[in-house]
This record gives sequence, C-alpha cells and structure tokens, in this order.
Amino acid sequence: MNKRSFIKGLALASLSAPLSGSLFAEWINKAANRSAVELSSDDDFWNSIRGGYKLKPEYINLENGYYNILPEEILENYIKHVREVNYQGSYYMRTVQFDNKKNMAARLAKLAGCSPDELIITRNTTESLDMIIGGLHWNAGDEAVMAEQDYGSMLEMFKLVAKKYGVVNKIVSVPNHPKSDEEIVKLYENAITPKTKLLMVCQMINITGQILPIRKICDMAHSKGVDVMVDGAHAFAHIQFSIADLNCDYYGASLHKWLSVPLGAGILYVKKENVHKVWPLLAEAEKKDDDILRLNHVGTHPVHTDLTIADAIDYYEKLGKERKEERMRYLQQYWTSKVRDTPKVVVNTPVESFRACGIANVGIQNMKPADLADTLLKKYKIYTVAIDYANVHGCRISPNIFTTAQDLDVLVNALKEMSAS
Repeated sequence: MNKRSFIKGLALASLSAPLSGSLFAEWINKAANRSAVELSSDDDFWNSIRGGYKLKPEYINLENGYYNILPEEILENYIKHVREVNYQGSYYMRTVQFDNKKNMAARLAKLAGCSPDELIITRNTTESLDMIIGGLHWNAGDEAVMAEQDYGSMLEMFKLVAKKYGVVNKIVSVPNHPKSDEEIVKLYENAITPKTKLLMVCQMINITGQILPIRKICDMAHSKGVDVMVDGAHAFAHIQFSIADLNCDYYGASLHKWLSVPLGAGILYVKKENVHKVWPLLAEAEKKDDDILRLNHVGTHPVHTDLTIADAIDYYEKLGKERKEERMRYLQQYWTSKVRDTPKVVVNTPVESFRACGIANVGIQNMKPADLADTLLKKYKIYTVAIDYANVHGCRISPNIFTTAQDLDVLVNALKEMSAS
C-alpha cells in the first residue's frame, strides 16, 4: 500500500467511526469565529460532523425528508433512556413521567418561540393537525381553504369532515415558481368567502421544498376573520423562525424529521385564545377548557422518546441553528445550480434563496418520476422518492448535514446523463 492510499484509508475510517461528543464539541469550538455562510461550504468541517453518523454505504441517501437518521450521540442517549425507563418500570410511569414530558414541552416551546402553555408533544404532524381539523366545531356549509400540494393525510382529514359535517373544501394550487409573495397571498385570498372558517398552509411544501410567506398569509386571513393552521413538518429545526412571528393560530410539526428525535414525537401549537375551540382527540378529565393539556391525552406511549427530545435540542443548538440552515441551503443550491439550465431537466423548486432551503424537486421531461427514482437507485445508487401529483412531477431531493458535495456530484452527473439519453 502506498502512502497516498494509506492516508485515504485513514480518512475514510475516520468518517465511518462515530464522532464522540467531545470531538463534536471540539469541532464546533474551532468554528466559533467563522460565519455560518462561510462555513456552509467547508468540506472539512462537515465531514467531521458526518463522522458522528453511522451511514449505510450501499447508497447515497437523499431522502432525509421522511425520517432523519439520528446522530450516534442522540441514538446512544435514546438507548440509555429506553434502558432507564425499563429499569424503573411502573415506578417511572406513575411518578416522574408527566413532569418530564412537561419539561420537554417547555424546551420545545422555547425553541419554537411560543409560551409553554400553548404547546404540547404529540406523536407527529398528522396527529397534530388532524386533531385541529377534526376537533373544530364545524357546521354544514362552513368552508376550509387548502392547497393540492398540502400533505395527503391532512387533505384526507378535510375530506372526512366534509362527509361528516358538510364542510366545503376549497382547493388552490401553488405555483412552483411564484413571481412574488403577493401572488401567493392573493391565491389564498381569492379562495376566502364569508363562510371560510379555516385556512391551512404549508410553511415548507413537502414535495418541492418551497417556503411560503406565512406571516403575510396569516395577516391577510386574520383581516378577514379566518384562522390559519400551518403545517411546519419540514420547517421546524430546518429554517430559523419563531411561531410568534408567524402570527398563526395553529402549528404542527414532526420531530423525527429535522430535529432528529426518534420516531414517535411531534408538536402542536395552539394560540392560547383558541384552545377552547378544539375538541380533544381522546377524552381527558378535570382539565379547564383553556388548558392545552386537555388535548394531550393519548394513553400510554413511548416516554423514552419524549426524554430524547432534550438530547436532540442540545445537539441542534450546539451545531447552531444558523449553521444548519446555511448548510442545507448551500447543498440545495450546489446541485440545483448545476442542472437548472440543462436541457430536459426540470427543477420544480424556486431559484430564489429565500424561497427554499435544503429540499428541492427535480424531474426529467418525458420520464415518469417513478422511473427516475428507480433508475437513480439501481444505476447510480442514489435513494430518493418519486412525486407525481398536483403540478409536481419529479423526485424530491432532501439531503442532510452529512451529505457531501461529492454525493451531490453523483446526482448531477446522473441527471445530465439521463436527460441527454
């Protein structure tokens, strides 16, 4: 083995070995005086962060939007919590379970930018938002506004309340490349009538990664007396924001996505003045109508997941919110900028930096998204997901902070080869 091969082998070995908490802190400290923008393209720094993950070598994972792989540091803490809860058994469940969950909810509220008495821990975004959709006091003829690009589980829930209560659902279609914020706001505004009771909107559209002007939409809807429910599944711990600044009435997100919490945890924010408007998913006794905990009864659940929320927040805050957002945006722009002008390649995500972050969607003319995803996996060893509905026809590309520029070069070359053939 020559010297170059030996050194390369050492480098690869270091990337495959878990990065300890002390080494993670050391790398973060070294970057303390560097801007997030400057750091976003620093391969050495992000390769060191990659060392804290255990990744499958069989394929390049560009489908992190469904479920974020946990860094080994969070995973090991999660396993410790599982062991401790199992060790204590019923004693834990009957003594400190609820206090611990309340503490985790308070940390999430601080991270989200809202009051602790306005946020609860749920199991995922679907539970959070479907609780609002199904729990409002609907009357026959009430209207709800939503987009065909919204997540399917919520759209199905709106169909259910339409059958159950006679609610009228008005569906708009968000353009992939809007000319302005005002175009989007007007789109929703035109769907509102005096009968509109609720407007649902994605903060970050899950199939394209487009970020919508939530504050402007909320202000417009409120001026017409309409409440707004925001799907923040892909925005929470991905981009920086405060729920208070959004001025929405309801907000839901999943923590197993960009916060890297183990499966089984999400959040629901309900503006204090709206808590009494919502029926709980399951009945809860001895809670006042304005107590958000009346919406939080789901029976026995995996409490060790709740405990790991603190570990995930610690990791996210040590990494740095701004660093993460800038890295994710850099990765998206790195590959999309290389293919946007390629013949037959269609990028279904806006080019403006403020309209997208880490997620984007790409298609190839005259090629079905399912075939594109299949070819990417079988020929190029890239795992992603096909999207083929509404006005979006392509594959969603959702890298993570451990994704490298070299990984994305493989994607770029694959797209250019397929579009040329």
